[in-house]
Amino acid sequence: MAIPADDRARAIVDLVRHQGFQTIEALAGSFGVTPQTVRRDVNLLCDRGLLRRRHGGVEAPPREIADGRNLAYPERSILNLQAKRAIAAAVAAAVPAGSSLFFGIGTTPEQCALALTGHAGLRAMTNNLNVAFALARNPDTQIILAGGEMRNIDRDVVAGEAQGFFAHFAVDIGIYGVGGVAEDGTLLDFSQEEVAMRQSLARNCRQRFLVLDHSKFGRGATVRGGHVCEASMVFTDQPPPPAIAAMLAEAGCRLVVADLSVPSSVAQPTHPQVQPDRRVQS
Repeated sequence: MAIPADDRARAIVDLVRHQGFQTIEALAGSFGVTPQTVRRDVNLLCDRGLLRRRHGGVEAPPREIADGRNLAYPERSILNLQAKRAIAAAVAAAVPAGSSLFFGIGTTPEQCALALTGHAGLRAMTNNLNVAFALARNPDTQIILAGGEMRNIDRDVVAGEAQGFFAHFAVDIGIYGVGGVAEDGTLLDFSQEEVAMRQSLARNCRQRFLVLDHSKFGRGATVRGGHVCEASMVFTDQPPPPAIAAMLAEAGCRLVVADLSVPSSVAQPTHPQVQPDRRVQS
C-alpha cells in the first residue's frame, strides 16, 4: 500500500536527518515510488528549507545538529527573502498611520519594519535592534528600546530586565515571528527567553500579527509556547497546511497569503559582516 505523500515527505526528512545523504534512487527504492515522485517530494522539502540539494540526492541543511540552536541572523536574513518582503508589504498595508506597535525578534519583523518606514506618526516598542535601525530611517517614528544585554550577532535583547519590557505598554498592534509551527499549531522557538518575550508581547497588544514564511510550518525548534490561533492575523507567503488553515478558520483568525508577484519597495537591511556560528540549526 502506497504511503500518503505527506507521510512520505516526513519520513524522507527523518531518514536523511538520521542517516545522512541519500540518493534519489535510494529514496525511491526505500518508499516504493518512482524517482520522479521522489524528486517532487524533495524539491518541495528543499524549498521549505527542510533538506538541501546535493548532486544526485539530498542531505540535511548545513549546521543542522541536535543542540537546538538557530541559524545566525545574517544567514537567516537572506533566506526566503522575496517571501519575507511580500509578507512585509501585506503587513504594511494593514497598519494605519499613527499606530502604536510592538516588534518582536527575527528577520521577518525586520522586513516589516523596513516596509513601514514610509508610515507617519508611528510609535514602536521593540527588543530587536535591527527593527529599531530600520524604523529610524523615518525621523517621525518614535522608538522605545528594551534594555539589557544584547545578543551581538542577532542584535536583540531577550534576557534579564528585558523580560518585563512589553508589560509596561498597551499598543494597537504587535508584530512577531516564530521559530516554527508544529502540526498541532503550537508555536516553537529556540530558547525559553525568546518564548517568554513573544508571549509577553502578545498579551499586551490589541491586535496580534504573526508573520512567518512557509518554511516555518512543520519546522522544528526546541521550546514550546503559544499557539498559532492566538494571533488576530497570520501573514504568510503560501497557504499553510490544511490542518493549520482549518484551525485558523475555526478560531476566527484572519489568514493573509501575500502576493509574491507584487513588486516590493522594501529597503535593504544592513547587517554586520560576521562569520556564522557553525554549530547552529537551520
